[in-house]
Amino acid sequence: MRIVDRSDLIAPAMVVALDAWVDAGSAATTAVNVLAGDGLAVATFDADALYDYRARRPTLDIVDGRPTNLEWPELAVRRTRLGERDVLVLSGPEPDFRWRELATDVVGLARELGVEQWVSLGAIPAAVPHTRSVPILGTESAPGLLRGDVQAGPDGLLRVPSAAISVLDLAIAESGIPAVGYFAQIPHYVSGAYPAAAMELLRALGRHLDVVIHLGALPDEADQLRTRLDTAASLDDKTRAYVERLEGMVDESRLPAGDELISEIERFLRDRGEGQGEGQIH
Repeated sequence: MRIVDRSDLIAPAMVVALDAWVDAGSAATTAVNVLAGDGLAVATFDADALYDYRARRPTLDIVDGRPTNLEWPELAVRRTRLGERDVLVLSGPEPDFRWRELATDVVGLARELGVEQWVSLGAIPAAVPHTRSVPILGTESAPGLLRGDVQAGPDGLLRVPSAAISVLDLAIAESGIPAVGYFAQIPHYVSGAYPAAAMELLRALGRHLDVVIHLGALPDEADQLRTRLDTAASLDDKTRAYVERLEGMVDESRLPAGDELISEIERFLRDRGEGQGEGQIH
C-alpha cells in the first residue's frame, strides 16, 4: 500500500465497493464511481500482489495495428467532498490474493487517515420485481448504526460465500471503527447493469451521511432499462405472471427469508459469466 496524499481530512467516512459476486448488476461499483467522480487518489495498493492477471487480464489498446496502452486492474482510495466532510472511496476489482493482509493494511490506513465511519455498498440477487423500488438490506457492527429506516437482516443465520469486502468489514469493526453495509436487492431474472440499484444505494448513502448526492445520468439510464424490461415481460405470458407474483409479495411487505436469499445467491453464482446481455430477462 502506498499513501500518495496525506493532506488534512475533515471527519472522513470511507465508502467501499468491490467488483465481486456481491456486486450484482454492477450496482455498488457504479454507485461509487458516480460518487468519486474524478477525485484524486489518496492511496494505492500493489496490484501485482493482489490480482491473478489470467483471471483479470489487463486491457490492451491496439491502434492501427500498433499496441499502444495497457490498462491494469487497480485497487485505490480516492477522495471527494460531500457537504462539510470528506469521503474516501475504496473501489476496484475484488482481489484474488492476500485478503487478510489487505484487511490489516486497510485498517492501518483507516486509522492513519482518521476515518470515523465505514460504509460498504453491495448488491445481491433476490426474488424482487423490476417494477417496484429497489429494496435495501443492511448490516451493522453494532445496533442502531443504520439510518434511513433500513433494517438489518435477514433475521436468523445466513451462511453465504464470503466476499473480500466482508473480510474488510469485519476487520474494520474489530478495530473499533463503526461499520455498516447497505445492500441492494436486484431482480434475479435481470442480467447486466442495473442502474436503478446504483441510484438507490447512493440515496441510502446520502441518508446515512445526511447529504444530497447527485445521481448523474443514473435516472435516465434506469428509465431506459425499465422500458426495455417492461417490453420484454409483456411479450411472454409466463414472465409477466411471474413478475406479477413478485409484485404481490412486495406489496404484502414480505421480507425475504434467509433460505430464499441463499437460493438466489447460489443460482446467481452458478449462472454468472454465461454472457447474458444487458437488460435481458432470463
